[in-house]
Amino acid sequence: MNKVIRIGTRDSELALWQATTVQNALEKAGHETELIPVKSTGDLNLNQPLYEMGITGIFTKTLDVAMINGDIDIAVHSMKDVPTALPKGIVEAAVLKRADNKDILIHKGLDFLEQEKGTIATGSLRRKAQWLNKHPNHKVVDLRGNVNTRMKKLEENEWNAAIFAAAGLERIELKPENYIDLNWMIPAPAQGAMLVVAMEHDEFTRKALKLLNHRESEISVHIEREFLQVLEGGCTAPIGALATIKDNLVYFKGALFSLDGKQKIGVEKTASIDNIQNFGRSCAEKVLAEGGKELMRKIKTEINSKA
Repeated sequence: MNKVIRIGTRDSELALWQATTVQNALEKAGHETELIPVKSTGDLNLNQPLYEMGITGIFTKTLDVAMINGDIDIAVHSMKDVPTALPKGIVEAAVLKRADNKDILIHKGLDFLEQEKGTIATGSLRRKAQWLNKHPNHKVVDLRGNVNTRMKKLEENEWNAAIFAAAGLERIELKPENYIDLNWMIPAPAQGAMLVVAMEHDEFTRKALKLLNHRESEISVHIEREFLQVLEGGCTAPIGALATIKDNLVYFKGALFSLDGKQKIGVEKTASIDNIQNFGRSCAEKVLAEGGKELMRKIKTEINSKA
């Protein structure tokens, strides 16, 4: 049996780039495809911070519904946007080779870094907390929208800089010259990775996507997402995690921050690639045992009080 694989995607420039990348790979393997853009709730509401909207997976929920309803066969996501627990019946079908995982700072001059005052824009609790941890006297303002919208808002406002994911800007060739790598900032779990999901019962499509899977990237992001899941982060806590593989060893670095950035509970561990079962969990449990449990409770209380 052969069929046209219908690819669901958000309709932003970056999301369409990601979906087209998957489409080209599938067609190169001999499959027929159709691209179906879908507008998500997360794209429609740009005035409210994500965590205040009260649900995780806001950028994936619309596509989940379309897939369950049979309107599309697969969905392509930035993996860092995907909740650690997928809806019933939907499964991971492929993790593509990971791109740059770093955060970058797009700026209007770096003099402010030497000063006591500065205004940074980001819609991410993780980025905000880490920035304030390093620069406690700076102000962080909320920045929402797709990549193009956020770049435009940075130009139009008197902010000093804004934080972006390097991969997103590189993919749509929007990375400007006035940026610096934030090598000290721990990225979001699975940042830089693309995930393709499909229906569990759709064996034809899952088999087609299996050829797109990059095993090393899959191992790394699963460790990071396991760390996130055990900490119960979702989109509601400042959690960074990065697993890298070199010479059959997995190096993990993760941290949980308070919302104001004043408190940081971090972990760094190494494991053999042959012994990584529950590795992310053990890293998270170390954070929880060292005060993370109380900090997560405090974070949830603070967020609920703002909702």
